[in-house]
Amino acid sequence: MKRKIFRNTILLLVGTAMAAACGDANSRYVRKAIRIMDKNGIYAQGTEWEQAKSAALAARPADLEEAQEIVTQAGKVAGGKHTFLMTSDNVVTNDTAEWAMPTVELMENGIAVIMLPPFSGNAEEGIKYANTVLSGLGDSLRGAVIDLRGNRGGNMYPMIAAIHRFLPDDILLKLNSRKRPIIINKNYVLNSTGIDEQGYIKCPVALLTDDWTGSSGEAVLLCFRGLEYTRTFGIPTAGYASANNTYALPGGSVLVLTIGEDVARTGEVFCDDPIAPDVVSETPLEDAIRWIESYELR
Repeated sequence: MKRKIFRNTILLLVGTAMAAACGDANSRYVRKAIRIMDKNGIYAQGTEWEQAKSAALAARPADLEEAQEIVTQAGKVAGGKHTFLMTSDNVVTNDTAEWAMPTVELMENGIAVIMLPPFSGNAEEGIKYANTVLSGLGDSLRGAVIDLRGNRGGNMYPMIAAIHRFLPDDILLKLNSRKRPIIINKNYVLNSTGIDEQGYIKCPVALLTDDWTGSSGEAVLLCFRGLEYTRTFGIPTAGYASANNTYALPGGSVLVLTIGEDVARTGEVFCDDPIAPDVVSETPLEDAIRWIESYELR
């Protein structure tokens, strides 16, 4: 009888120790994520964040799923709506996400219509993506239409490299981060993509947007903001004009955290609000072409 009681006591102690270890692991998961957010999150300062941080650290998640929910809720305070958590299954799915190559149509009136979809491929595919556009352009155009409708983001560098011939100057965009402003210039974009710079094409440029234009798609849009020969058509964008960084967490999950706001050459700061077009239109392509045909370069 004593032997049975002793054995049951050992089993109870082992079970309690295992439960405590799991609990500690779940708490460590939350603590690591909070440390990352506290250091890098664009909104991780002030009263609201301090309250969210304290609540997250005080929680005692019973399992990994609960820990991930705590991290997700804290992330919305630290990084805003563009911040999210990918579980290990989501990471695998994201790595194999489908994406399409851009297309270029040269119209008889000398206008190039460029469809610029989201990009999430590797370095070699990024070069192919950019060159698909660059090889389809002549050295002289009456105008260009860059269609960003449906471009939900991804790696912005091959996208910008693809249309860099329509951008006249070096500094394209800035990012406001917690530490210091980050300057995105044309040379860095081209070097990051592995593309040689090609000659500037001076012509009017129209950009088309919809409510699926987001993240890096909005970054491409903002590279043109403030240029006198540029006009935008369509409907307001999705409102994710911010920079994200990824951080590995235990168990194979990844925290995608917003670390910076997009700043156009005009000095305007964008982040969670949609970007309105110059011309709200239900027929943006047709309206863009008419605008280009009537535009006279100075």
